[in-house]
Amino acid sequence: MFAICRIRRFVMLAIVSICCLSPVATHAEVPSGPLAIGRDASAEDIGRWDIDIGPDGAGLPAGDGTAKQGKPMYAAKCTRCHGPRGRKDRDKLAGLSGTTQRKTIGTYWPYATTLFDYIRRAMPPSEPGSLTDDEVYALTAYILNLNSIIGTNKKMNARTLPEVHMPGRDRFVPDNRRGGPEVR
Repeated sequence: MFAICRIRRFVMLAIVSICCLSPVATHAEVPSGPLAIGRDASAEDIGRWDIDIGPDGAGLPAGDGTAKQGKPMYAAKCTRCHGPRGRKDRDKLAGLSGTTQRKTIGTYWPYATTLFDYIRRAMPPSEPGSLTDDEVYALTAYILNLNSIIGTNKKMNARTLPEVHMPGRDRFVPDNRRGGPEVR
């Protein structure tokens, strides 16, 4: 028994060593510098991560979608976490609670473009980034519709999405500081 454990430990150590050393041995370009690790990011690497969307819609991709198109996608990909109408307890997307407004997309978020950006990056949690731009526009439209912000057939795209006035927008103060320690 003791000998088997020693052999297993030796084999595991050998496998870990091979796995750790093989990238260094097979990589044609060995980095230099203080740590001698990593490489410069290529334009393609940066392009995959540079997908942020501004409040004014800067960075929105081509494509479009309506709430009507988003409803079946929502049912298939979002209902488990958010409930059939976006009102599941912990992950509320829509709705009001009594006289106090809960922090939902329709009552709190200042920009509809933020919703597009978030869905595009993080949803569904099991496959973040897997939705096409048309699917993201359709889901965005559906969630805005759940919050009674847009109609069922209103098409969301790079032109119309930034024009959506979110009910929570007036609760935020733009941070227009430039540079140093200015505080508003």
